[in-house]
Amino acid sequence: MAAAAPKVVIVGAGFGGLTAAQFLAKAPVDVTVVDRHNFHSFQPLLYQVATAALSPADIAWPIRSILRRQANATVLMADVTGIDPALRLVQAGDVTLSYDILVLATGATHSYFGHPEWASAAPGLKQIEDATRIRRKVLLAFERAETTDDGEEQRRLLTFVVVGGGPTGVEMAGAIAEVAHHALPAEFRRIDPHAARVILIEAGPRILPTFPEDLAAYAQKALERMGVEVLTSARVTNCDERGVDLEGTRIETGTIVWAAGVVASPAGEWLDVERDRAGRVKVGPDLTIPGHPEIFVIGDTAAAVDGEGKAVPGIAPAAKQMGRYVAEVIAARASNRPAPGPFRYRHQGDLATIGRKAAVVKLGKLHLTGFIGWMFWGIAHVYFLIGLRNRAVVAFSWLWNYLTYQRGARLIVDSAANAENMQRRDSPVALKGQPSRDQLPSA
Repeated sequence: MAAAAPKVVIVGAGFGGLTAAQFLAKAPVDVTVVDRHNFHSFQPLLYQVATAALSPADIAWPIRSILRRQANATVLMADVTGIDPALRLVQAGDVTLSYDILVLATGATHSYFGHPEWASAAPGLKQIEDATRIRRKVLLAFERAETTDDGEEQRRLLTFVVVGGGPTGVEMAGAIAEVAHHALPAEFRRIDPHAARVILIEAGPRILPTFPEDLAAYAQKALERMGVEVLTSARVTNCDERGVDLEGTRIETGTIVWAAGVVASPAGEWLDVERDRAGRVKVGPDLTIPGHPEIFVIGDTAAAVDGEGKAVPGIAPAAKQMGRYVAEVIAARASNRPAPGPFRYRHQGDLATIGRKAAVVKLGKLHLTGFIGWMFWGIAHVYFLIGLRNRAVVAFSWLWNYLTYQRGARLIVDSAANAENMQRRDSPVALKGQPSRDQLPSA
């Protein structure tokens, strides 16, 4: 009787976990992919959902659909709450899964540097839900400014603050500025969206600290040409629903977007192993944890070092390379072949878009900016999208936005938004010259 195929459980269907599953398609193993969502999202474009350039469906795909042709793969939608390495068990909701090999690719979430209470006022951008929440806040800010006669409140609502000057922060700030200055001006009558302030706050001496100085300087000048105020060497000391406190000053704002840091998922706590300051699990050269060669940790969850002793960055290409490497190790073990050598990360470049016809790209010694950099950024992102339909839709949406200055995903449909609007209608504030609901005669 043939021995049963090894059970491989992959927790997380982000870039790392999904890549590992796909590269195990021909391996003699049974793969179970567990994720709290039923879809995989393309995180580098979440900011475009948050700023109404794309809809969620344009950058997300059902996990079952992606793996539908992979006979050795099973997909479970469940929230993993714990792991027992001694018994080799994973607790996923009401289901307990046994494994021979475990791959943890649970990603990261927002870090508020010891101030979790800031999260409600300053949402970050890691999931589709985050993007739609931010989109709702941005669009509602303009709607509420249109309905108030209080000039000070109007200025507060039309002030948008992005905390964090990395690629996500730069892209968010540029996109919000484009919405305010190009997409909305012709659609409002009582406010001028051109008057909106977009402020990018960075605690360090310059934005895009991982990029060369010349590209960072170009990005800052491009943002400032778009009307974005860039504050460097500015540390946030507090966030609340009405503003941001810096050292020595305060900015009144109706919308804060947090792009200043990340912290790993609780995977390290589940395993009770050594972690770095960001909660990432310290892994060995083969991406396993000490004492457990059957447990791999990859992506943003792992504190990995490449063959040259440099820390592997928490970006999508690195996660995908880790996923492929782990799949090769697992396939080699299952086939009784020699495993590949230590994981080696190959940096493929750095990209960030600032806005219309402006981006920065670093490919080795080659630096691209302006329209050429923007075109390269767009082609690269369309190429890495999953599915011909999504590539075509995103490419057409970008072309339409470029030609018309419009953004087609500006719908406020979330139940939370409806509740906020209802609460506003219940308030005594009304449009100038019109009665509030309390002043209307009953039917």
